[in-house]
Amino acid sequence: MARKKRPEEHENHDRWLVSYADFITLLFAFFVVMYAISSVNEGKYKVLSNSLTNAFKNTTGETGGQPMAVLQGAPPIPPRPVLKPDKLPEQKKVEQRQRMKNVASSIMDALQPLVAQGKVRLLETSRGVTIEINDSILFPAGQAKLQPASSSAMGAIAQVLASTDFPITIEGHTDNVPISTPQFPSNWELSAMRATTVLRLFNDGGVGAERLTAIGYGETRPVETNTTPEGRARNRRVSILIDSNRPEEPMEIKAADDGAAR
Repeated sequence: MARKKRPEEHENHDRWLVSYADFITLLFAFFVVMYAISSVNEGKYKVLSNSLTNAFKNTTGETGGQPMAVLQGAPPIPPRPVLKPDKLPEQKKVEQRQRMKNVASSIMDALQPLVAQGKVRLLETSRGVTIEINDSILFPAGQAKLQPASSSAMGAIAQVLASTDFPITIEGHTDNVPISTPQFPSNWELSAMRATTVLRLFNDGGVGAERLTAIGYGETRPVETNTTPEGRARNRRVSILIDSNRPEEPMEIKAADDGAAR
């Protein structure tokens, strides 16, 4: 008996449409997700918009005061008092600087003989007024003990500074000639000790310790060349800075709030 011949299956040429439809579906889902991520929350936007609108509409003025903005959902913000300082900050700075110059002039009058000899100089800087004293009239070579003749002059300076409230910085400077002794291994120690000696004398003369600072710079800040005897003599000095900038109250830097940063 002859076997029955099975009919041939018709080849489906449209099978690619299934894969194409799946690809389009995935692509559509991808764009839906991207749109959902990037879209603005309309509800939050309306709340913000209404709050800003009410803030600028609901303002009330008070006589002699500042406008007060009332935000919905928040307690009223009290107006800040209008400060009426007697003098502007710039005027105070000018007056303070003039007071400082008067103090420096009083010191220069007390040291007039030394000024005439060129041993004392008055310098005005952005920080204040500096009185520069040649160390040859203050200390013997290589030592940090005041000479008896200079103690009275430094005492006169202390007497003038004691009646003021300006911060005082005393700087010690040397030339570049090295020193190496058991007491002063280098010019750093020598300049610092000389500045500290003057600081102690000022403190004993009535200048508050909280206003005094001593710094030793060694030979690092010359004002003249160290290649000549005259230049080295000029570099060996003690500088007394009458500072016009009072230290500000420190403010602690706290870590940012995680909730506020979001």
